[in-house]
Amino acid sequence: MSALPDLSTIFVLLLTCFALYLFTRDKLPLEASGLTILIILVVTFQLFPHPSGQLTPQAFLSGFGHQALITICALMMLGKGMETTGALQPLAGALANAWRRNRVLASLLTLIMAGVLSSFVNTTPIVIMLLPMLMGVAVRNKLSPSSVLMPVGLAVLLGGMATTIGTSTNLLVVAIAADLGAVQFSMFDYTLPVVIVAGFGMLYLWLIAPRLLPERKAPIADSMPRVFNAMLHIHDDSVACGKTFAQCLALTNNALRVDRIERGDGLFVAKLPSVTLQAGDRLAVRDTPERLKEFEKQIGATLHDVSGTGEADLTAPAGVVPEQEQLAEIVVTGSSILHNSSLSATRFAQRTGLLPLALHRAGEDSGEDGTGHVGLVPLRAGDVVLVQGTQKQLNELKRLKMALVLDGSTDLPRTHRSSWALSIMIFVVLSAALNILPIVVSALAGVGLMLATRCLTWKDAGSALHPPVIVIIVTSLALGLALTATGAATFIAQGFLAAVSSMPTPVILSSLMLVMAVLTSIVSNNAAGVIGTPIAIQIASELGVSPEPFVLAVIFGANMSYATPFGYQTNLLIMAAGGYKFSDFVRVGGPLVLITWLGFSIVLPLLYDL
Repeated sequence: MSALPDLSTIFVLLLTCFALYLFTRDKLPLEASGLTILIILVVTFQLFPHPSGQLTPQAFLSGFGHQALITICALMMLGKGMETTGALQPLAGALANAWRRNRVLASLLTLIMAGVLSSFVNTTPIVIMLLPMLMGVAVRNKLSPSSVLMPVGLAVLLGGMATTIGTSTNLLVVAIAADLGAVQFSMFDYTLPVVIVAGFGMLYLWLIAPRLLPERKAPIADSMPRVFNAMLHIHDDSVACGKTFAQCLALTNNALRVDRIERGDGLFVAKLPSVTLQAGDRLAVRDTPERLKEFEKQIGATLHDVSGTGEADLTAPAGVVPEQEQLAEIVVTGSSILHNSSLSATRFAQRTGLLPLALHRAGEDSGEDGTGHVGLVPLRAGDVVLVQGTQKQLNELKRLKMALVLDGSTDLPRTHRSSWALSIMIFVVLSAALNILPIVVSALAGVGLMLATRCLTWKDAGSALHPPVIVIIVTSLALGLALTATGAATFIAQGFLAAVSSMPTPVILSSLMLVMAVLTSIVSNNAAGVIGTPIAIQIASELGVSPEPFVLAVIFGANMSYATPFGYQTNLLIMAAGGYKFSDFVRVGGPLVLITWLGFSIVLPLLYDL
């Protein structure tokens, strides 16, 4: 029978319930909820000190310097570096090719790859990388995006459980267990049970989940990217130069759609498969900005004339090699000097430094344009020109008021640094996996290397950090400290054991994991993990068994955030892109929670001899 709690314990228990309530309020920002709880803890125990002397303001605020938080922030920055350099794009491209060949096997391959990657890289950049590819796959295969996106999003969460760096929850729980002297985990200590259970989860996501999802209309379908008319210029060093037209199309997996082939002034070449492309040829194409840039890279052509024989104002100013370029869309207005004129006539490129790449004609769907060069087309109000350049050049264009720059320019990946980013990420993972360096040291070293090699800018590094994540982690650590120091964790553990005392240890372990799975569907998985860890360790102590499986029960349970869209931040990304409803996550994620809970309830007792 557990002893009656004192006032400090009662206060912390009530505050924990209040925190869980605040974390479920959608209208209240998560960082505001976390900061409120942190302030209450600091002020209360400053005014009414705890006899243990452990609950000081310094102790509560030490979470800002906790190695788990520093590691999480460093890994978020590393993930941003992988994203900005496009280091994972080749994998996305290979998957897109696989989808064209065999849709069924490609879906399995995508699930496995997403799970494996999420074991080592922050989940958010993986989802961001895969979303455009999956949307394109769905459109090309006449599938509903809703049947494709959610299974992959949940596969990312499954794979994230496999290593200590897979999710921020894993890092936090492992760090707290080490701080409390319960158990030390290395990177792959619990990979085996995850691989076993996740295998069944992947089969469910591959074979059953798509059948459970109704067809939803994606919100972004109403705002598909504009289709632009463009010219792909073939040069002597182009991959397509000297190849037949059929071979050129094969370089793009036949995704490139060419309206006509131009050769010289006013000469059109028949689009026969056997026609050999020559330097100076121009392929008239129509597609979205992202796909145009992809085709440009695949066939080694350029969307602007760099031959020296075309319009000089379509080349970048000599000697300018921008470090970070962007794609942007500019609209011709009635008062612009571009109205009823052309880019060549207004010397647009020389005045702004921007490269015009393609044109979207106002009010035209067919895109049939008799003029072969974007720089020679007389522009009219409402036309949209796709340009490439730096933020400084776009700002100069705004100052000149030559056109209206639309919001939402797209950074082009620094692909020339992608090999550096990938090598640095491999170094971070291997040095931690082989116990050469602690993960906090290798992650910080990786961030330093990415900054030194310019894979990552300070602006990118800052944007990778999410205040809600930082505040909720610090608050959870402070609340976990209060639960431990006041004896509230012991009280909860003893109450839990009193309710299940007649049950075998494996059932108690399973019950704890189920409680964490329910809790993580309501509040942040980090909060659930941090609050649950000291309780799990206390339960193991009361039972007189190893705390390791009970800590793992917290990790696995807190990661089972499949059944609600707010269970994990990537769920919200998937929900927005696929047009899902709350009920869709319950319908598909609920069975996955059941599969993983039952799987770990069987595997953990077997592996740990309970």
